[in-house]
Amino acid sequence: MSRPGLMMIILSAAFASSALPAAPSAAADPAGLWRRGDGNADVRIAPCGPDLCAINTRIGDPGSGEAVGDRLVMKLAPRAANELAGTAYDPKRDRTYSITVTVGTNGMTTRGCVFYGLLCRSVAWSRLSGS
Repeated sequence: MSRPGLMMIILSAAFASSALPAAPSAAADPAGLWRRGDGNADVRIAPCGPDLCAINTRIGDPGSGEAVGDRLVMKLAPRAANELAGTAYDPKRDRTYSITVTVGTNGMTTRGCVFYGLLCRSVAWSRLSGS
């Protein structure tokens, strides 16, 4: 390869990498115990292999179709200092959602979407003491 051709590849690669947004240095950690805003569910978020799992530890109304032990397997990556984004798989319903998790000191909001983001639902969570 000629020197001008090689130089063009190097410059193109350098330009492409400089055009990418910088990756956030550290995202907030959603691990711990959380209570859903409606008070009907408590979950423990913890690593499960390379992913994070949210496992129901308490359900107030079992008639809602939820049960203790139900889990959501999340593959998340940092998007901002307090935000993670990726997918969440619900093995009980065999559904995958796109998800955004925004974590604060004592609160968290999850936003799950299906059908290419056309149907979304946000849920507020509060951190339980001891987590």
